[in-house]
Amino acid sequence: MIIRSKAPLRIGLAGGGTDVAPYSDIYGGAILNATLNLYAYATIEPANDGFITFDAVDRGETIVLKAEKQLEVDGKLSLAKGIYNRLVNDYVKKPLSFKLTTYVDAPPGSGLGSSSTLVVAILGAFVEWLQLPLGEYDIARLAWEIERQDLKMAGGKQDQYAATFGGVNFMEFYKENKVIVNPLRIKAEILSELSYNMVLYYTQTSRYSSDIIESQMKNVTDKKEATLEATHNLKKQAVMMKEAILKGELNKIGDILNFGWENKKKMASGISNPQLDNIYQTAMSAGASGGKISGAGGGGFMFFYCPRNTRFEVKNALEKLGGYVLPLEFIEKGLSTWRF
Repeated sequence: MIIRSKAPLRIGLAGGGTDVAPYSDIYGGAILNATLNLYAYATIEPANDGFITFDAVDRGETIVLKAEKQLEVDGKLSLAKGIYNRLVNDYVKKPLSFKLTTYVDAPPGSGLGSSSTLVVAILGAFVEWLQLPLGEYDIARLAWEIERQDLKMAGGKQDQYAATFGGVNFMEFYKENKVIVNPLRIKAEILSELSYNMVLYYTQTSRYSSDIIESQMKNVTDKKEATLEATHNLKKQAVMMKEAILKGELNKIGDILNFGWENKKKMASGISNPQLDNIYQTAMSAGASGGKISGAGGGGFMFFYCPRNTRFEVKNALEKLGGYVLPLEFIEKGLSTWRF
């Protein structure tokens, strides 16, 4: 028997950063995101030899450990170990023997939520294997707890819920880690046009999002006026984007993205830099009407809204800067699991 799962990566269309505590706890956050045809994959092959094998194919890392109730989290494939430790502690109560193979379509630090999506995919495979009684909200919440509480990794809440639920969602974040996922009913032609006009560009750089997020968190804690005002504006941006897409007013998207771009850079140092500013201006000069750094900022993926047929000019201009453009398609389904 083999158990497989896959969970989609996402782009945050608006409101990015408002899902991060303490801002979301104090003021409430709002994000509009959408899942893409890029995935994190997990395969579990049960074993009875008393060993655990973790094989991260995309990272070229493989480790073999003796099956125990708790594994040492030492920086080597910590996500997989953290998930195993939590599930054994909370549900299984005994060591498990298996091989876990993982792969992610985007590199770590890409800004597409790859780490959190991988956690959801791995959790999904274990839930399928062990037949655990966990629904969508349960899986997303557990993925968040493992990353943020058990493993002490800085970050927000949107990625785990986007990967689990899939589709285009307006998400609300409140104190005590309350999350509400509102799926949006968008006409097929609007979603197709939105996808056609989006250019997803990989800058060929990555970053440690935790550094940027911790700086953002400190600015909120210290009540820095510029950071708070910018974050409030990003929450407004999420509502603006939701209304524009639901009404089919796609001509407003460029301006809404620009509004977010200017405010995002005020949240913390390191979100943008001269290279990213140059990429943004190059896309705008080639015909894009607005754009965004995906994720916390500092590198990884950027995307641009390119009305009419300007996507081709924008693509050509961006690829001259050394990065590359990936095909972008929005998908509706979130976490999928199966066995054979």
